[in-house]
Amino acid sequence: MKLTRLLAGAMLASSCLCVPALAQTELTMWYHGAGNEVESKILKQIISDFNASQSDWTVAMESFPQASYNDSIAAAALAGKLPDILDVDGPNMPNWAWAGYLQPLPIDESEFADFLPGTKGMWDGKLYSIGLWDAAVALFARQSTLDGLGLRTPTLDKPWSRDEFMAALDAAKASGKYEYALDLGMNDQTEWYPYAFSPFLQSFGGDIVDRSTYQTAEGALNGEAAQAFGKWWQSLFTEGYAPGTSEDAADQQTGFIDGKFAFQWNGNWRAVATMAAVDDVVFLPAPDFGAGNKIGAGSWQFGVSAKSTHPDGAAEFIKFATQDRYLAAFSDGIGLIPSTPSAAQMTKNYKAGGPLAVFFDLSKAQALVRPVTPGYVVQSKVFTKTLADIANGADVADTLDAAVDEIDADITNNGGYGHR
Repeated sequence: MKLTRLLAGAMLASSCLCVPALAQTELTMWYHGAGNEVESKILKQIISDFNASQSDWTVAMESFPQASYNDSIAAAALAGKLPDILDVDGPNMPNWAWAGYLQPLPIDESEFADFLPGTKGMWDGKLYSIGLWDAAVALFARQSTLDGLGLRTPTLDKPWSRDEFMAALDAAKASGKYEYALDLGMNDQTEWYPYAFSPFLQSFGGDIVDRSTYQTAEGALNGEAAQAFGKWWQSLFTEGYAPGTSEDAADQQTGFIDGKFAFQWNGNWRAVATMAAVDDVVFLPAPDFGAGNKIGAGSWQFGVSAKSTHPDGAAEFIKFATQDRYLAAFSDGIGLIPSTPSAAQMTKNYKAGGPLAVFFDLSKAQALVRPVTPGYVVQSKVFTKTLADIANGADVADTLDAAVDEIDADITNNGGYGHR
């Protein structure tokens, strides 16, 4: 009897060894940051932590160079081979949702109630993507420059008016201490133009497109406010306040630090390096040109592809990745704004009293996302060319009218892009 029990036990043990453990289901993820070592390292750590935290899912990431990422997504969508999880530049998200690349995020929006507005990818009343950081632009200056030129230091509650801003540029120009009063980074004729410069247009009272319907740019991009903006914009270059489109790219990196410019319009991603080199740098809010002071918002975000057969698993990963500890890790690693106030308090630079806390406040108070429409991918390119042409001396009214015609033709050709 004892031998029988031993044999039975051995057979049971043997049969158990033949049953494999349940395997985790693989989720594919595509990412735009190939070559960005710090950012990639943090994301790989998040993936490793997620894979080890549960037994249902495992994420496998493939990275692409940012320059070719959007084309890779479009090609994969045509071939029906999109990954489960992908990241998307915030202003491009409505186009991807409209084109069928993304599905609404299968996570209750209340999970992200504390996130900065610019980190939420909304389209047609639904949340499609969520960002682990945001970015903000400010006017870089030295406190010694403000004091030396006898200028009031603007605050978020009391920014410079248009007249005060131009008086500051005039004072810097008249001092003879600088090659230019202002650097705008005009060499970067990519998404920088609509991100950094359309808020100036919006502060004048215009916009890239009429946001009430998204069916036309008429009046928004060529109306009275836009005309005033265009003339002011052109004067920055014709009157020698700022270098134009032929500016050396290196100047945006080191020109302010080297003392070539009194002021620089730049993002928080350049703030840490600038603080290390300029001990009295201050980050000032955007001027108010009459319709309120505004800056851009919306950076890279995570979403679930429309073709994913495991949206629940993809959503679990995104929820995991948006924990405060990871938002803080990205902020400390790459210098961008953490998405939540609680994550900001965990960072070196954005916690209360931190050297970059002002950027969190700017993003919360001034930020305006770029036009939330599938047509933005075309409107962005039209706007960039329009501002470059005006900076180079093109007639303001004719150039703005031509931009409106091009944008409206694209909207018509695409059936209004699904706006209701």
